[in-house]
Amino acid sequence: MRSKNKIMFCLLGGLLLATSVAFAQPEDVEGSKDHPLISRYPGSIIKYYDAKEFDEYILPLSKLDEERKLSKPQHLEGKITRITYKAPEGRSTLEIYRNYELALKKAGFEILFTGTLRDLGWRWTYRLYEDINPLVGDAKYVIQSEEDFRYLSAKLSRPEGDVYVTLCVSVGGQWPVIQLDVIEVKPMETGLVTVNADALAKDIARTGRVAIYGIYFDFGKAEVKPESDPVLKEIAKLLQQNPELNLYVVGHTDNVGGLDYNMALSKRRADAVVKELVSKHSVDAKRLKAYGVSSLAPVASNKTEEGRAKNRRVELVEQ
Repeated sequence: MRSKNKIMFCLLGGLLLATSVAFAQPEDVEGSKDHPLISRYPGSIIKYYDAKEFDEYILPLSKLDEERKLSKPQHLEGKITRITYKAPEGRSTLEIYRNYELALKKAGFEILFTGTLRDLGWRWTYRLYEDINPLVGDAKYVIQSEEDFRYLSAKLSRPEGDVYVTLCVSVGGQWPVIQLDVIEVKPMETGLVTVNADALAKDIARTGRVAIYGIYFDFGKAEVKPESDPVLKEIAKLLQQNPELNLYVVGHTDNVGGLDYNMALSKRRADAVVKELVSKHSVDAKRLKAYGVSSLAPVASNKTEEGRAKNRRVELVEQ
């Protein structure tokens, strides 16, 4: 019996099995392939393909609020594959959507959120694929539809890491367009970038502050993750080597979520960093003061994923 991780599509009265072997079509963009867990709708052509071993993804689980922001986003990190298919003419968005939905359910996926143009409004696809999880090039235009679209997000729990899928089937000109995003949650490979006490001291001497990107938290939480320890050790070393130095520990967030919520979250994260330095690295608590400023001091635009990643940081500021 095939593993449920191999998604089965009931199509045109037969079975099309998704396997680990990807069969590219002659018209597919160069270097593209189907995801090994999910087959393409028959007759579809890949027009856009992007795969990253580790990146972030904002999973929509709600409508847009009055400020056109997601009230219930889930932040995911892991391997992300994004594929835009041009589907064959003459197929409705409903037919394509139902085939994917059925296949996901048969494979054990839990449907987390669904919506249509009528439910979510035509600006949904613009917001989702331009600002929240931006596509590039022609892909961002073909998926934005004012005529008809159907969306879902789903989750498969598995021991080696959860898999999330988002699907948007829309009308792009004369044919349907399928946007398939697959997020395979996994820990980031660490140790690729090192932070040392000497470099921290030089930045503080030069500008009075230094941004730290090696302190990690789960989305919406304030517990410092274990992989942050190497950076915390260097901060402790910085303070040991510079006994006259006292620091403000300042938490920063992106603008996903409400300002009040992020203000409290950024303060709790700064408090958590101070607690780790004091309790585990023997730093005198009198030398540290924690503050949170939410998204009020960005270093990049919050309109892109790259910008939001730069804005999520902890800064050390000389007192």
